[in-house]
Amino acid sequence: MNWGAVIVTDQGQGPGPRRNDTHRLLRWLLLGACLALLLLQGGCASLPAGVLRPPTTALRAVDTTALGRIAKASLPDDELSGFRLLPTGPFALDTRLALVQRAERSIDLQYYVLQNDITGRYLMRALRDAAQRGVRVRLLVDDLFTADTDHLLRGLAAYPNVEVRLFNPFPAGRSQMLSRFVASAFDFQRVNRRMHNKLMIVDGAMAVAGGRNIADEYFMRHEQANFVDLDAFVIGELLPHLQDIFDTYWNNPVVFPVQALVPTEQSPAELQSEFDRFTGPDTTPAPVMPSAGATDVLGYGPISEELSFGRLGLVWAFATAYADPPHRLKGMGTSYALVPLEDVESVGYSVRDMMRGARRSVVLTSPYLVPGERGMALMAGLRERGVEVKMLTNSLAATDEPLVHIGYRKYRRPLLSLGVDLYELSPVRVKRASRLGFITPSQGRLHAKSVVVDRSKVFIGSMNFDPRSEKHNTEMGLFIDSPPLAREVLRLMDLDMLLASFRVVIAQDGGLRWLANDDEGEVSFDREPEVDFNTRLWLELLAPLAPEELL
Repeated sequence: MNWGAVIVTDQGQGPGPRRNDTHRLLRWLLLGACLALLLLQGGCASLPAGVLRPPTTALRAVDTTALGRIAKASLPDDELSGFRLLPTGPFALDTRLALVQRAERSIDLQYYVLQNDITGRYLMRALRDAAQRGVRVRLLVDDLFTADTDHLLRGLAAYPNVEVRLFNPFPAGRSQMLSRFVASAFDFQRVNRRMHNKLMIVDGAMAVAGGRNIADEYFMRHEQANFVDLDAFVIGELLPHLQDIFDTYWNNPVVFPVQALVPTEQSPAELQSEFDRFTGPDTTPAPVMPSAGATDVLGYGPISEELSFGRLGLVWAFATAYADPPHRLKGMGTSYALVPLEDVESVGYSVRDMMRGARRSVVLTSPYLVPGERGMALMAGLRERGVEVKMLTNSLAATDEPLVHIGYRKYRRPLLSLGVDLYELSPVRVKRASRLGFITPSQGRLHAKSVVVDRSKVFIGSMNFDPRSEKHNTEMGLFIDSPPLAREVLRLMDLDMLLASFRVVIAQDGGLRWLANDDEGEVSFDREPEVDFNTRLWLELLAPLAPEELL
């Protein structure tokens, strides 16, 4: 694998899928060069002033829409929320498209990545079709990875009933990521803060939230590599709160209409014609949806079929949702009882607080795992009280972020010494594990973020357990009190750990071992498995350039 290509190209132009934080290396390795260049140029781009962003608010669910009626008919108690886990890519995409196609009043979407690929273009075209039916569409996208989607977002915004806004945008150099950072190098602290949230709400009645961005690899549609990921379909009491979270972002001053960043002399009709050409069937074929009677890894059929029947079978529970405030910088500000106020408000604090309350067990999944001093102190406290702790993350062979693996690997031995059970996803074993839902012979990578405490409390969201999520990204997540849902999440984790992962242990000679069971019996490795010498060499060369606080 050519790590150099993965690291220095824009999202996804290398030998694997588009990455969540490919700018990790760019933002600190090239920053010095950018600053020097800008000092010579004598200037730095600034955001446009006097931009109009009329505030709007979410439309609450009503019985006059089909989705509103189905949600009400399915609800057993006004204080409960209903959930369906979406662990399989095709079912997760089917759910999103089914909701968009049935929308009658409003669609609100908030994503870190909306990629210019078949999945991204097809969803954007579906949003356009909904707007032409009279549905109000509000689309909020983080501006980090929009270099190749600016023209599509601008075209979509040219249609009546559609608004597109960008979170914390880059004001200049928009044609590629490097030029964006160069033009904003003097404003680096601001542009380094990104919106990592993922949320879709339709007709105020139904939502999808969790870990997936909108790109081929999150829905098992990429030819080279796909993600093992997790979303939740949601209805019930939680919906108004999710709408309030969306509105808080949508109406915040750090959000700008796409028209203010991507000016054009084209008329609305010309923009619409261009959008129609870019997203038409010649370039964007319809996805293959789950067949009639098909079931996912948990045994559930497609949500679209249940919507057609008019009633949903869900897991019902008390739940809440948290999102980081969009405008603040994490880790700064006043404190109360020695706890930073921003942390108390954050998703990260809420997850740690849930884990601190564990009495028996904590099972954690994170594709990027860099616990830091605070995380290690939390793990030590849990183990001292006899709490069983299991963690699943990517192996070096699976990760799309080798720099983060550098930060993670120094915590492996301390975690194991505490008695933590540590598992690393194997891309080779994922391909063999058909029960995980992989429908192509592509490489498998972990992207799900979840925690289960005492087999009863569940977190599902966008937050990785690494410094970037802790200090820089905004995140959101669902906190659900439900033993039945916890059992389903644990079943998914067990499948990942047993069928598709290596267990990492400290051997009798003091070295690390990676263990797994195959048809022939147990296999064992005494170095990072499934990677070649060049990959390990790249890792060692990059290690001195990867300070943990910037991962």
